[in-house]
Amino acid sequence: MFVSIPSRKKSAFRWATPLLFAALWVAFLWSISRPGDARRSLWLDWGALSTGLTHPLDWWATLQDGSVLRLFTALFLHADWSHLLGNLVFLLIFGLPAERVLGPWRLMLLFLVGGAISNLTAIYTMGSPDQIIIGASGAVSALIGAYLALFPGARLGVVIPLGLFLEFVRAPAYLLIGVWAALQVVFAYIGPSFGMVAWWAHIAGFAFGLGYGVYVRAAIARRLRKRHGF
Repeated sequence: MFVSIPSRKKSAFRWATPLLFAALWVAFLWSISRPGDARRSLWLDWGALSTGLTHPLDWWATLQDGSVLRLFTALFLHADWSHLLGNLVFLLIFGLPAERVLGPWRLMLLFLVGGAISNLTAIYTMGSPDQIIIGASGAVSALIGAYLALFPGARLGVVIPLGLFLEFVRAPAYLLIGVWAALQVVFAYIGPSFGMVAWWAHIAGFAFGLGYGVYVRAAIARRLRKRHGF
């Protein structure tokens, strides 16, 4: 007698998050290897500028000369180590579990499109003209939004300083992410007091990721119902 024993399906290799992690590192190391003037020239050539898209003809011009790609290339440029490391940490925390559900290609789409929308939002909301917009913060914010939509009941670990000791606790993801999102809104109105940070880009990326995660989660549920004949 032959008995069919279903084999456990191996999870697909998650390559998108490691690839993005490596790309951000390589781009930063390449940029800091250049002299000061050359590095700023690199930001001007590949970063997004906070002006220049106020008229429909401006959009047509950016499409013709290819400068619209700056919305994407700006994601891989960072001003300093703290700027880079903060984004890398959140990329790993939220990118790896999100990729497990979304798959690598959907995660890449989320990162790139969410980041581009974030940079576009920054272009229209930055108060100072001709500022260079760089960094993956908006794209990482999209990952955070998608994570919340995909894992609403998840719990995240957080370290709380208690005097001379550090206490590790687990808190609901919706609570921690909700506090983070609320702070982005607050800082968007008092942002100049905290330096030139595109807070509205974080909010736009988070909103896009949240909507993207809700849509994908519903699509996965429909596909599972159809597969099982529900």
